[in-house]
Amino acid sequence: MIKMYNTDINTNITEETKDLKKGNWINMISPTEEEIQRVCAALQIKQDFIRYSLDEEEKARIDTEDDDNTTLYIIDIPVIESDRTRRVYVTMPIGVIFVRDDYIITVSQKNKDIKTENVITYKKSRFLLQILYANSKKFLSLLYKINKELESTENKLKNSLQNEGLLKMLDLEKSLVYFTTSLKSNEVVMEKTTRGKIIKLYEEDEDLLEDAIIENKQAIEMAKIYSDILSGTMDTYASIISNNLNAVMKILTSVTFILAIPTLIASIWGMNVELPFQREPLGFLIITVFSIIMCIVATIWLKRKRMLN
Repeated sequence: MIKMYNTDINTNITEETKDLKKGNWINMISPTEEEIQRVCAALQIKQDFIRYSLDEEEKARIDTEDDDNTTLYIIDIPVIESDRTRRVYVTMPIGVIFVRDDYIITVSQKNKDIKTENVITYKKSRFLLQILYANSKKFLSLLYKINKELESTENKLKNSLQNEGLLKMLDLEKSLVYFTTSLKSNEVVMEKTTRGKIIKLYEEDEDLLEDAIIENKQAIEMAKIYSDILSGTMDTYASIISNNLNAVMKILTSVTFILAIPTLIASIWGMNVELPFQREPLGFLIITVFSIIMCIVATIWLKRKRMLN
């Protein structure tokens, strides 16, 4: 899908347009092969930058092509992927391509987080910085959500250790790893942008870029803190599970030991040899009481050894 926008230089009103003209913002969302070829032919650029932006494995970076005077910014943005049973926070790349001083192209796999509000298409530097700033804010917003989910899952696990809760914490741990990696890559891109050698920065843009960098750094710190907390929590629950398993095994072993006593006694008196009480009328009762006494003695001894606590 392709949508084009243009800002009227007199009114500063941005509207969707069907005409391809200088100053356009061309928003490509999961474009088809035919759409890629059509845009590249119309703008006289190579297809590589658009295809890079659609690669899920691409990380945030800056690239330039001197032949057709294009510059590619790849930025990682946070995305929530959901199905019927789980919700996972991941990141995906979007591309922002500056074609000479004429066009801006944004390329994404999904219709995510590129808004037309307050966008002035002929202010290309500000357009990029608005995306960087909004993206950093989005990371912060989702990190707060991750923390809330972490607290909720932890409270459930305090009452009952269920696999579902542990798997949820594992998903959150993966999400924080994705976020931290992407935020650090975005930070490198923003730091390179501050030098003003890749795109021209105006005085009013510098504050916006600085705000974006500050928000991004804050998101990195938050992701690190939440990741450390989650890692410690997972280790704690692993120790609890191991301790519970050891306690269960200890009790089962003790019970097996106690039950082995009457079994052993019954086996001995079941032999085809002369044994005490064999001809006594109350022999069975005597042996039964003796077995019970031995079991009680073994139970008391195991309790003193803390094997049945």
